[in-house]
Amino acid sequence: MSHDKIVVVGARENNLKNITVEIPRDKLVVITGLSGSGKSSLAFDTIYAEGQRRYVESLSAYARQFLGQMDKPDVDHVDGLSPAISIDQKSASKNPRSTVGTVTEIYDYLRILFARVGTPYCPKGHGPIERQSTDTVVDEVLQLPEGTRLQILAPIVRGRKGEYKRELKEVQQAGFVRVRVDGEMYEVTDDIPMDRYKQHTIEVVVDRIIVKDGIDRRLADSVETALKMGKGLVTVSWQIGDDTASEKTFSEHYSCPECGFSMPELEPRVFSFNSPYGACPECTGLGTRTEFDVELVVPDRSKPLRDGAIVPFVYKSGEVKEWWPDVLDGVGVEIGFDAHQPAEGLTSEQWDAVWNGLPDPIKVTMNYGRTSRTFSYTWDGVMNVLRKRYEQTESEWVKNDLQQYMRTRPCPACGGARLKPETLSVRLPGQRALRRPQPLVTDGAAVMMVAEDGPEPGFEGVSIADVTALAVDLALDYFRGLTKRLTPRQRTIGERAVKEIVERLSFLNDVGLSYLTLDRNTNTLAGGEAQRIRLATQIGSGLMGCLYVLDEPSIGLHQRDNHKLIETLQRLRDLGNTVIVVEHDEDTMRAADWLIDLGPGAGEHGGHVVNEGDLKTFLKGRSPTSDYLNRREMIEVPAQRRQPRSTAPVL
Repeated sequence: MSHDKIVVVGARENNLKNITVEIPRDKLVVITGLSGSGKSSLAFDTIYAEGQRRYVESLSAYARQFLGQMDKPDVDHVDGLSPAISIDQKSASKNPRSTVGTVTEIYDYLRILFARVGTPYCPKGHGPIERQSTDTVVDEVLQLPEGTRLQILAPIVRGRKGEYKRELKEVQQAGFVRVRVDGEMYEVTDDIPMDRYKQHTIEVVVDRIIVKDGIDRRLADSVETALKMGKGLVTVSWQIGDDTASEKTFSEHYSCPECGFSMPELEPRVFSFNSPYGACPECTGLGTRTEFDVELVVPDRSKPLRDGAIVPFVYKSGEVKEWWPDVLDGVGVEIGFDAHQPAEGLTSEQWDAVWNGLPDPIKVTMNYGRTSRTFSYTWDGVMNVLRKRYEQTESEWVKNDLQQYMRTRPCPACGGARLKPETLSVRLPGQRALRRPQPLVTDGAAVMMVAEDGPEPGFEGVSIADVTALAVDLALDYFRGLTKRLTPRQRTIGERAVKEIVERLSFLNDVGLSYLTLDRNTNTLAGGEAQRIRLATQIGSGLMGCLYVLDEPSIGLHQRDNHKLIETLQRLRDLGNTVIVVEHDEDTMRAADWLIDLGPGAGEHGGHVVNEGDLKTFLKGRSPTSDYLNRREMIEVPAQRRQPRSTAPVL
């Protein structure tokens, strides 16, 4: 068997007519032909499927149970295969948490860079946060009233999976009696229930003190012990009288001298919107919130509230549902409007009460013929009533009906940045640039999100959200000049991460994706864009000896950027890989090392190899594709264009 080619014998998958082809290895190969002629059947359903199947079969039985086993294609045999990687248009992630930055792994390096080199600022605008000392913690605790009961806790495990029996035994041997596990107090000798597959937080009770004169030395010793056990963290829990206990975590690393804000140790997970340690608590890291929209719920304010203005409260017959008219009458009496009058007459304060509810119960009077009954009712507001119905119903029909009154908007807390305010307050050197507006696709509408230009009050530099909101070409310019702005210590720590980020941004720029932003959701990408992102990622992996199969990567790419894509494919080939591309693009064909033309027709009329060889040999042969490449066949540019109809929409 020759080791310099892939031999496919007797391929009959789909409409392939028992064909045999020899494909040179470590070359850029283009399979072309009419749509439906069998290109994908040969490239994906035969060559890739067999390569992937053989690779999976070479793994252990344990590993195979986690991987999808592909069926053997209808082919006699295929020789000379390497482990196959498919890069098609259907493999883009539809997960709303997946972004261009996460799928290219650029965001992973950004998290490391900000965690190790970033400068934290107080979220309230008080400037850079400095490290705390034991004396600072003691001074703040001693400000509490005399008689306050204190607990000094040392967090030894924070939000990690496991049972930690060894750690608890070490705590007991160190002479400590109590621990707090997930907020519950236990004796160290107790059988503490912990699920090894769930995240737990374990805090050692170092000391319990009552605030009074003369505790300074003891308190300082306890704080020092807790900081040592907690690796720089100490939690102080206090209770004044019968009030609810409060607590605060101090770090010997970062603290705001003006407002007392304390920031935990900067870790990469703090900058992840897929982790509870970094995600915005309002939107849980999605950057958007889907809520009921007042304009959709009350589209016609000329109607009275009790007589059909609130559309979800109305049956299809036009009758208002259940008891809502009487409830809305009660709301009107409480806040001073007549629910029988048009809703457009309500003031903004009255609208807020109707939409978001009232803090105190209202009086609702219901009439039953000649009798009536008055009772107290807690009015939660139209939005909360609809939200409760949406969350509690088990009927898909009800959910689908309510979804027509909902709209997805940027999260009001984080503005679409997905992260906590304290995370966004960590900065790298640089000037905030005006971001390119990016559409946030909602329910058919597009919300344009643009950042303000210039620095924010109390902050210097750029946050991780500012960086990911830049287009790839602008981000590339920023990181190429970043090392000059860093201090020698920061440069030593972050140089490797910056290098990796620049390389991956360069790959994206080289495949014609310079206009994308790193925070762009992957479910908004076109098929060609998603495919080129995966292509850039594969180049960054640096693998060699693999078989790559691509499906028309030039789709959606402007013709002026064709050379960038072709150079990328050639670079992948030059690493020592075989690249098979299903393509119609002329430039890609002329750059290929080997061409295979399938046809002569489509469907049952296709499935034959009508021409193959290197470009020179291919052009000498006769086939539909070679005829067009040789200009024997042409689609002439019309001498006169059709005039648009007068009724055509103006774009």
